[in-house]
Amino acid sequence: MPRRPLRLRTAEADAEIRAGLDRIRAEYSVPGPFPPAVLTEAAGPACHPDGRADLRGLPFFTLDPPGSLDLDQAMHLERRGSGHRVRYAIADMAGFVRPGSALDAEARSRGVTLYLPDTNAPLHPRPLSENAASLLPGRDRPAVAWTIDIDDAGRITDVDVRRALVRSRDKLDYAGARHDDGDPRIALLGEIGERLIAAEAARGGVSLPLPEQEVVHAGGGWALKLRGDLATEAWNAQISLLTGRAAARLMLDGGVGLLRTMPPAPPEAVARVRLAAGALGVAWPGDSSYGDIVRALDPSLPRHAAFLHDAAGLMRGAGYTAFDGSPPGQAGHAAVAAPYAHVTAPIRRLADRYATEVCLALAAGRPVPGWAREALPELPEVMQRALRRAADVDRACVDLVEALLLRDHVGDVFDAVVVDVSADRSGGRVQLVAPPVFGRCDGDGLPLGEQVRVRLEEADPARRRVRFSRAA
Repeated sequence: MPRRPLRLRTAEADAEIRAGLDRIRAEYSVPGPFPPAVLTEAAGPACHPDGRADLRGLPFFTLDPPGSLDLDQAMHLERRGSGHRVRYAIADMAGFVRPGSALDAEARSRGVTLYLPDTNAPLHPRPLSENAASLLPGRDRPAVAWTIDIDDAGRITDVDVRRALVRSRDKLDYAGARHDDGDPRIALLGEIGERLIAAEAARGGVSLPLPEQEVVHAGGGWALKLRGDLATEAWNAQISLLTGRAAARLMLDGGVGLLRTMPPAPPEAVARVRLAAGALGVAWPGDSSYGDIVRALDPSLPRHAAFLHDAAGLMRGAGYTAFDGSPPGQAGHAAVAAPYAHVTAPIRRLADRYATEVCLALAAGRPVPGWAREALPELPEVMQRALRRAADVDRACVDLVEALLLRDHVGDVFDAVVVDVSADRSGGRVQLVAPPVFGRCDGDGLPLGEQVRVRLEEADPARRRVRFSRAA
């Protein structure tokens, strides 16, 4: 029974993975190099409107995954009485992308940056996304500066947004920040983040604490790992969520905008998940909400992990909703438990540039620019198509590495946890204890949430598929 972490280290395996990734790029039409006209425009000077607030004296800092260069956000945090002031500087992509230009058209065709294990396919050319527009430390950058005040309960009390000039002081990463307990900036981020997490829970919001499968290339080989959010990531995400909620409220009050929405789960779906909780021995008191239950779970426990995988089915239906005039009937985002908008990642996500421009106009009492307003009805489909491709590419990359990791282990027996059971009880899905592979498992009566032994029956890199059966 394999116990050691499996890693693909040989030159042959490296070549196979890279060839497989190339096939994925072709299959999903992952964009390649930018056309010359787009690169020419990207090399041109930025448009800097007059009247930017000069915030270069504030010590902004960025917090991102290690090695990131496409830095959308920088923050400056401070206490104000019993509350806090959050300043969030966002890369001002509208200062670089002229409406109707070749660069604009190319960004609309891409929709989002696609991240693959060996490289990425950026939304904007690297001279912009990783240099001129990126909020790199020690460099003056045009930005959209949000100033959001919150009270001691994490509620928004005041919002301002305007164009600014900023200069980030430091480029921090999640892992490094986690270990730097003496940094007062991280301590303050934790204070604000925990306050916002508590406010989210009070509203009825929920975040599923499910680790994600991630393909890593390190130590001379390729491997899979399960990556859970660090506390610094969760706190940082709360700053983005706070800004997205402020943006949504601004647009709803102004009668025009683009929201990120998700409907509440239907009662029958919640009832099904409640039954699953009972089957798994997960306590669900009658007066507790779905969010209350999720927040109390430990995904490292097999039964809890199985319940979380089942509960993920309640987090469906997210999309974009454009409106102009009357607000949409479904304006909220069930996971955030409030109206919400995407405005904090314009380097990597197309919709944010448009929603940000709407917010700037509304905050200043100006008409929304025609190029932004006229594009709103088209953006939901553009973004859904782009995000669907991103999810498909992510899944295909993981499936490829799963099959290659296990190809030489057909017939071997592994420890696994049953995370799903088919309706007819003829099989289900399992997660291996190591490596962190998910796959179909044949066998009657698989015990949901229990650890079992499974035999690898198939590992086909060409089809990016693995399949198991229950071992005796």
